[in-house]
Amino acid sequence: MKIISANLNGIRSASRKNFFEWMAKENADFVCVQELKAQHTDMTPEFLAPPGYHGYFHYAEKKGYSGTGVYCRKLPTAIHRGFGNAEFDAEGRYVQCDFDNLSVVSVYCPSGSSSEERQQAKFRFMKDFMPHLAKLIASGREVVICGDWNIAHQQIDLKNWKSNQKNSGFLPEERAWMTTLFDELGWRDVYRALHPDTTDAAYTWWSNRGQAWANNVGWRIDYHVATPGITALAKSAAIYKDERFSDHAPLIIEYGVI
Repeated sequence: MKIISANLNGIRSASRKNFFEWMAKENADFVCVQELKAQHTDMTPEFLAPPGYHGYFHYAEKKGYSGTGVYCRKLPTAIHRGFGNAEFDAEGRYVQCDFDNLSVVSVYCPSGSSSEERQQAKFRFMKDFMPHLAKLIASGREVVICGDWNIAHQQIDLKNWKSNQKNSGFLPEERAWMTTLFDELGWRDVYRALHPDTTDAAYTWWSNRGQAWANNVGWRIDYHVATPGITALAKSAAIYKDERFSDHAPLIIEYGVI
């Protein structure tokens, strides 16, 4: 079972850069996408249902902003859009597809880098999302939450950790929140389960400023966060960098059959 997470930084832009051609060749079972920057009226037939896939989306109310989706080969038994928070559900940040005892989620956590106002919004999201995550792991289902979490958890998860300790994405409060997620709630960081010590090769996002991509000055902020049972089935993880579809690179993890 292959699951891909990809922040597209605009589905129309990613399509022009051949994302869907690449996706077809990857032949994944699930493709979780974030930052659609589109509403339903902007979605072409290819965007809505690429050959062989069913697509389910959570659009932001604000045009050209946020949005998440899950492409899957099988029809889900249930679809959940949003996690019950009016502020962030209006931003299209969460879509969950259920299949028997497996749930696959695409999430796009807020960034706080643009302003203090958005950082406070990010903290509100973190506060309200944690109880939902606690409820989800207590459900007894196997769950994989794919997406852009906008937090680098450890020092090995970004190039310049020393100079970023007061910047959004690597704040002590954000990192402690991720630690709580893993150490107290029992979720697993699937990439780190397979590659506990990888540094430079683990990055999934690069700033468009300067020569960040060329010099691999990156951050690992895209994750598969999963229940222990399915994490134990993870066989391989790769970050695809041969082509650039956005400022993020797709994270591809292969699992054994659940």
